[in-house]
Amino acid sequence: MTDTEIEITAELVRDLLRDQHPDLADHSLRLGARGWDNQLWRLGDDLAVRLPWATRSADALLRKEYAWLPSLAPRLPLQVPVPQRLGEPSERFPRPWIVTTWVPGAPADRAPATNSAEAADTLATFLTALHRPSPDAAPAGSYGRGGPPADRAEHFAERLTSATELGLIPDPDAVRAIWEDAVAAPEWAGPALWLHGDLHPANILTADGTFCGVIDFGNLCAGDPACDLAAAWVLLPDGAADRFHDAYRPAPDAPTLRRARGWAVQQALGGILIGEAGLHGRPGGKPTWGPPAHAALRRLTAQAR
Repeated sequence: MTDTEIEITAELVRDLLRDQHPDLADHSLRLGARGWDNQLWRLGDDLAVRLPWATRSADALLRKEYAWLPSLAPRLPLQVPVPQRLGEPSERFPRPWIVTTWVPGAPADRAPATNSAEAADTLATFLTALHRPSPDAAPAGSYGRGGPPADRAEHFAERLTSATELGLIPDPDAVRAIWEDAVAAPEWAGPALWLHGDLHPANILTADGTFCGVIDFGNLCAGDPACDLAAAWVLLPDGAADRFHDAYRPAPDAPTLRRARGWAVQQALGGILIGEAGLHGRPGGKPTWGPPAHAALRRLTAQAR
């Protein structure tokens, strides 16, 4: 159920298509996934319908994707869900929704990358292509994304306290030290770059042991690339971060890597809490988020020793 108390069913999705995009209404339709903000319904072989279902903020995020992603997608070397149609709020469903291209692959929280070298190179190539200077009108990041880690200090402290009190992490002091080092690092002095803003394992797809697609650009924003470079520890197999940093261009400097590690530990804590404690509004949690988050935290704290 959404917070508007409207159940999303295949019948509802087909009725919305008949009302606003009738040329698509007769395509086959089946549920693809229930994500954090949106439900995804596969439409035919090549399209998908995304409808907000669990958070009010999803409305603005869908409109942001519709506005910006079509112009960014052509330069990206991995498949991304390119918006094709916009559905406006109506009596049937009082929230916006979009039709996008379908991106095949398995989410990395369920099928992690196993080919270290190829995955590192693929991720570096993708982020090198995405991280270009953004226009002045580019959206700002939510929850501090793209800004200095210090802007998220209170949130980090809350996550660390919760994870520690629940006994979910073995070495809270090591985690805190990585974060404090990130906060102490010099801030980004370059131009604001385009960022995905939410590169956790459920938002990147794999096939044959490497990455094949990137989804959910609802947190697309501009700012410090360290936010996205955290993915080296969050997404890649053990020992692959150095290869990623060697392949990414321009090579990240030491302060950027320090900030990226801070973003990575914060992201890992969030994945552990959501995956194992069911926090942040998801009763029962998302069990597949826990293992990759623990693996990321282990990589980060081992490297810091």
